[in-house]
Amino acid sequence: MGAVVADDGPSGVKAPDGGWGWAVLFGCFIITGFSYAFPKAVSVFFKELIREFGIGYSDTAWISSILLAMLYGTGPLCSVCVNRFGCRPVMLVGGLFASLGMVIASFCTSIVQIYLTAGVITGLGLALNFQPSLIMLNRYFDKRRPLANGLSAAGSPVFLCALSPLGQILQHEYGWRGGFLILGGMLLNCCVCGALMRPLEPPKKAEASKEPTEKKVKKKLLDFSVFKDGGFVIYTLAASIMVLGLFVPPVFVVSYAKDLGYQDTKAAFLLTILGFIDIFARPICGMVAGLKWVRPRCVYLFSFAMIFNGFTDLMGSMSVDYSGLVVFCIFFGISYGMVGALQFEVLMAIVGTQKFSSAIGLVLLAEAMAVLIGPPSAGKLLDATGRYMFVFIIAGIEVTTSALVLALGNFFCIKKKTEEPHTKEEAAEREELNKSEEKTPEDAKVDSIEVEQFLKDEPEKNGEVVTNPETCV
Repeated sequence: MGAVVADDGPSGVKAPDGGWGWAVLFGCFIITGFSYAFPKAVSVFFKELIREFGIGYSDTAWISSILLAMLYGTGPLCSVCVNRFGCRPVMLVGGLFASLGMVIASFCTSIVQIYLTAGVITGLGLALNFQPSLIMLNRYFDKRRPLANGLSAAGSPVFLCALSPLGQILQHEYGWRGGFLILGGMLLNCCVCGALMRPLEPPKKAEASKEPTEKKVKKKLLDFSVFKDGGFVIYTLAASIMVLGLFVPPVFVVSYAKDLGYQDTKAAFLLTILGFIDIFARPICGMVAGLKWVRPRCVYLFSFAMIFNGFTDLMGSMSVDYSGLVVFCIFFGISYGMVGALQFEVLMAIVGTQKFSSAIGLVLLAEAMAVLIGPPSAGKLLDATGRYMFVFIIAGIEVTTSALVLALGNFFCIKKKTEEPHTKEEAAEREELNKSEEKTPEDAKVDSIEVEQFLKDEPEKNGEVVTNPETCV
């Protein structure tokens, strides 16, 4: 892979919005599927683990919670690794970690060992794949970015539809140990997706003109200046509250159906229904978010999606039979798909391309504690009361509160300002490019048309939404 260099993300390159970007999008689709569907699909094995180790609901819920906590809590570590080594090497190593964790977990003899292997090691591997894939997607798409985010986010429900029944079959045929071993082999596909993340290369002329600027401005491995952006702070606070309850219903809905007396396969089919609806909700929401009138106001669309999701949880708490759970999964799939399609699109719009690699790591770290607390605390509540109604009610209140924080905070606290370069680095780069345009010799013979077109397009790169008054300071 060549020498190790800082992964700046060539700011002198306009997002191609296609080409090899579709291969990158396919890789993001696979990675997102494994990262988000895996913690939910593992819940299929919970009943078997409870019987073998003699533990409670809250103990098994820690597996999904640790997986998600590692996915979120290692955000800054992933940001530093990406900025230091690049996206592709980090993803290849992450794929090996994800597979190794599940393979070792298949030989575990206690629940604590499963926490360390299937939870910590596999979670770290998925994190080292998930965050770099989003960063690459942000670099390859600009005008089509909402659609690209929606399509890549659809990987989660597609894999949920596949992994949940597959996990049930594996458990029935090979037991939970054989199922973990086979799933570990499947996770090696993350390495293939990492190989697709080809770095963007700037044009030779632009690369030469950018050398003086690069000597003055050095890339930070982790940029904390994003906290000066009020929009980023409000987003981080709202997202942290949201994840307290967002992942709780999918984790417990299968166990809920089993406790009502329904067969294991019929209970697992609920996740398939949820995932099938989610498949269509995410790309459709991405298309809507890309509309000219909607895109500048996507933060409010995101708030509506969270309110919809919270209200669905509150209504789902009243379910008393299988048909009620089916209706709940249909509406939860719609709302959950909207949230999944918009959450990182809104963050990209707030901070911009240059700071996204650091911003996503810090956001995920802020959400990590909430993710770690959410499902286990819901499990404790279930063990204490024996009723799923209270679990769904608390989850709905948490998600609805986060929507109000985001919408009201953005409306009252974010002031409008005129369009300007989002960072000092971008301003310096644009100034340098303008100087190079003025000093270009008239007798240039090679690629003069291409360079001229690049310089004309440069002020438009990745800036349409970044400086929009409705989505950032």
